[in-house]
Formats: sequence, C-alpha cells, structure tokens
Amino acid sequence: MKIIENTTKFNIPEKTAVAIGKFDGFHRGHQKLLDRLKEQKDNGLASVVFTFVPSPAAFFANEPVKDLTTAEEKRRIFERAGIDYLIEYPFYRETADMEPEDYIKDVLSYRLNAKCVVAGEDISYGKYGAGDYKLLKKKAEQYGYDVIIIDKVLCNGREISSTYVREEIKKGNMELAGQLLGTPYHIGGEVVHGRQLGRTIGMPTVNLIPPQAKLIPPNGVYYSYVCFWDDENRKYPSITNIGTKPTVDDGEILGVETFLYDFDKDVYGKNMEVFLLDFVRPEMRFNSIDDLKARMEKDIASGRKYHNL
Repeated sequence: MKIIENTTKFNIPEKTAVAIGKFDGFHRGHQKLLDRLKEQKDNGLASVVFTFVPSPAAFFANEPVKDLTTAEEKRRIFERAGIDYLIEYPFYRETADMEPEDYIKDVLSYRLNAKCVVAGEDISYGKYGAGDYKLLKKKAEQYGYDVIIIDKVLCNGREISSTYVREEIKKGNMELAGQLLGTPYHIGGEVVHGRQLGRTIGMPTVNLIPPQAKLIPPNGVYYSYVCFWDDENRKYPSITNIGTKPTVDDGEILGVETFLYDFDKDVYGKNMEVFLLDFVRPEMRFNSIDDLKARMEKDIASGRKYHNL
C-alpha cells in the first residue's frame, strides 16, 4: 500500500475507485464500504481510501478529540485489506475552505483520477461540509465517475456510527461496542516493563502504555484476549486492568496491564493488541498488597470461567 501524506500536490496515474470517510472506529458500516470498494478491483480500478488528517472534527474542536482508531491503526487495517493507496490529506484552513465542487474537480477527478466513488449517505466535504452525496451524483457524468452510496447499517434500530461506538465505549459497554465494530474494541502498543509486582506475587502481567490519541474506556477490569503483531492469527485468553494502579502507584500514569492465562513467554519490546470483551468491575484501591492479591486471584478465576479454560 502506498501512503500519500502531508501534501496536497500529487497525482495518481491509474484509474481509481475512491472510498471517502473518517474511518474512526472502523465499524461495520465502514467495513461494508470497504468491501464495495474492493469489488471495483475487478473492474481494473486501483483502490484508494481518502481521509483527512487531522479529522475535521478534531480541527474545529476546542479541545483534543480522542480517536477510536489511531492513524497507525488505520494504516494497519487498510494494509491488511489490500488497499492500493491511502491518502492522508492535510486538513487546515485552506483545505477546509475549499468549495465542494472544487473538491470534486481538483481532488477527486484530477488528483485521484477517480472513476468510481464509494461513500456513505452522510458523506460531507468542502466548505462548511456543504458537499453531500447528491452533489457527487449530480457531477458524476461531468467528471466521468460512477457513484456507489452505501446504505446505513443498523444495530438495535439505530444507525451504526462512530458516535454510537464512542458512546458505548465511554460507558464501558464493550459487548455492544464489539457488535457495532464487528470485532472487539482494542488498544495496542509495545509491551513495556512495569513494576513487576504481578511476578512477585505469582501473577505476572504484560503492560503497555496506550497511545495518547486513543479513546480509553472507563478504568477497571475487563475480560480480554491478546494478539501479538508477529502472530496475529493466535488469540491468547486474558484479563486486563485499565487504570493507574492506585494501590501501588501514585495514580498519575494510565496503563493497560494484562494477565495471559497459561503464558510464560518473554514478550518485552513486542507490539500487541488487547481486545476488550466485557467489563468486570471498576478499578479499586486496596488497603494492602495481600488484599490486592486476593482480589486478583478472584478476578483471574472468574476469567477462567468466562474463557472456558
């Protein structure tokens, strides 16, 4: 996959099919869109995913907006999906003020060489987000492309959207979030050294510091599984604590600490993803290390039952 970033001056020589979107969360609606995009390869079109960096929501917000899917995670998703080009188009005042038809003419038609455009019904582009799917269709013949509009995907009678996913993750509803995403919500990063308290009490854990840009669910304990980047097809049953470990630390650094069942490999320095399946309990402060150990043993035992181990 070729990544084009940090520039508005590029041209793709091949005829392309282009998917436009934020792709935050990469939920089932996004997956449906990507499936339709990849179908266009059978028509001889190179596949292109077009997204803005930063997202318009982040650009216009008065405070940082946490991502459901970080830029690095998106790259991994599109790479694995076999996408030919990923366009991370810079979003700043000049590009934000582009008239919708100028975006169609200058970006879609000229720079992307689009012969097919795939988008959701809620697509917006151009100044004030005034461009929509109707304008795309209206200008299709003039600029020589076809338009495929993806119908909404529903869950519990509500449209699946990044907003819906975000709401459920903030509430710790990981089962529902997983249904919306089509896969459990995950947090990735490099395995780092912790205080190694778990090792001293017979319950060794692997630790990672979540990316600053990543939306993290409420602090607490979750049933989970782990995949390592160098062995993505294998899932390791686990139980995970997200939080600041108030019993043993000063409560300033947010970490993701995971106990993997029947696991004794050295994985320091490896990259892994922790998939959160279900919320168990909120993070707690214990009066002693012995109380903490007793609760960890109870949580680990309940996790064995959850995972049928």
